[in-house]
Amino acid sequence: MDLLSILLIVAGLVLFETISSIDNAIINAEVLSTMSMKARRWFLVYGLFVAVFVVRGVLPWMIVWIATPELGPIGALTATFSNDPRVLEAIERSAPILLSGGGTFLIFLFLHWLFVEPKHFGLRGERFILRKGVWFYAVASVMLLLIVWLTMNRDPLMAFGAVVGSTAFFIVSGFRMNAESAEKRLASGSMSDWSKIFYLEIIDATFSIDGVVGAFAFTLSVPLILIGNGIGAFVVRELTIRHVEEVKRYPFLKNGAMYSIAVLGAIMLLDSFGIAIPVWASPVITFVIVGFFLVKSIRSGVPEEMGDPAAALPDPFSLDGESAPKND
Repeated sequence: MDLLSILLIVAGLVLFETISSIDNAIINAEVLSTMSMKARRWFLVYGLFVAVFVVRGVLPWMIVWIATPELGPIGALTATFSNDPRVLEAIERSAPILLSGGGTFLIFLFLHWLFVEPKHFGLRGERFILRKGVWFYAVASVMLLLIVWLTMNRDPLMAFGAVVGSTAFFIVSGFRMNAESAEKRLASGSMSDWSKIFYLEIIDATFSIDGVVGAFAFTLSVPLILIGNGIGAFVVRELTIRHVEEVKRYPFLKNGAMYSIAVLGAIMLLDSFGIAIPVWASPVITFVIVGFFLVKSIRSGVPEEMGDPAAALPDPFSLDGESAPKND
């Protein structure tokens, strides 16, 4: 891996981590406004250690280690920089399993956003799909069935990885539902500052899983993931402190994040089947998609109307079943 590829991968990881954590930055800013200066400083400074090294560092390392246990803890950390043919063989053997699981997780994440979650309508057809939200379960089930069928013929462990990815999606969605519903309690004065810090760390960990899983579409190198996602976490903290109101002026950044997730999920699935994907593809495509929706946000001038989740599906993973204002 040459220096240019490394820089491109890290830049793509930073961008993807940042845009996929925008919701997290907004929640953090709203809760921090109700806390004392000392508690804010503790979360923004010391809490960053947990966000970067524990969540965005340990989690991808554990995923690689679990997928390739024969490497051991040190081998899982340095595998992609090793010249040992046995290590390279182990990574090559386990990569399809990891990629099929991660790809399935990301595709499900995108489908749930597309069919169920309230959103600013950025592309034609999004309003229609949102109103057909009940089809999320049918589409996701058929998608999983197709992935499992194709992977069973290639490697049963890839099929198992896809099932693990779908299971992880529903588990994470449940945690995220609880985390987002706790935002109102956090913003109230009924909880102590230390309780709010604890919950914010949980919310941060929940929202960071998208970035961690999506990072494997860029690289299987844990050190590069740690660097890219770590810098992204710093950027998110900076947005939380100073620029969260400015971020709200770009209503379609969330759309860019979700369409990037869809493409990265597809890349991971294709890669798991042995289809060669250039190393530059994931970061370049991410920059293009985010750039498109950034320009669209700037040209829009004012936030567009929000999709109404009530017009779609009363989903157990939506925000307390609340609906955005109707604009039809």
